[in-house]
Amino acid sequence: MQTGYNTDFVYQGKNYHVQTEDNGLNNPVIVTLLYKEGKILCSRKLSYADILKADCLEQVVRNLMKEQHKQMIKDLRDGEFEAKTEESLGADFQKEQSLDEIIIDYLASSDE
Repeated sequence: MQTGYNTDFVYQGKNYHVQTEDNGLNNPVIVTLLYKEGKILCSRKLSYADILKADCLEQVVRNLMKEQHKQMIKDLRDGEFEAKTEESLGADFQKEQSLDEIIIDYLASSDE
C-alpha cells in the first residue's frame, strides 16, 4: 500500500478536497474521492488487479494514482460536476410539478 495524495483548495469560492488512496495488493484498487465542503461529491475507482505481476509495479501504481488525482481536479475545473452541486440540485428539486408533468418527464426519460 502506497501513501496517498491529498489536495485542499478553493474553487469558485467553495472548499474542495481531493483524496487518492491505494488499497494495497490484497485489494488492488485506487480510490479517489472529491469532497465539496466536507461532503463527497464524486468517487472514482481504478482496479490494477490485471497488472499485479508487472515489473516496477510500485512505480506504475504511483503514476496511476497521480494521474487519477490530477484528472479529478481537472474535471472539476472543466465543469464535470456542476450538475451535482447543491445549487443546481436544489433548483431542480424545489420546482413544483403537477402529476401530469412528472409522468411526461418520466416517459420522456424512459425513451432515451
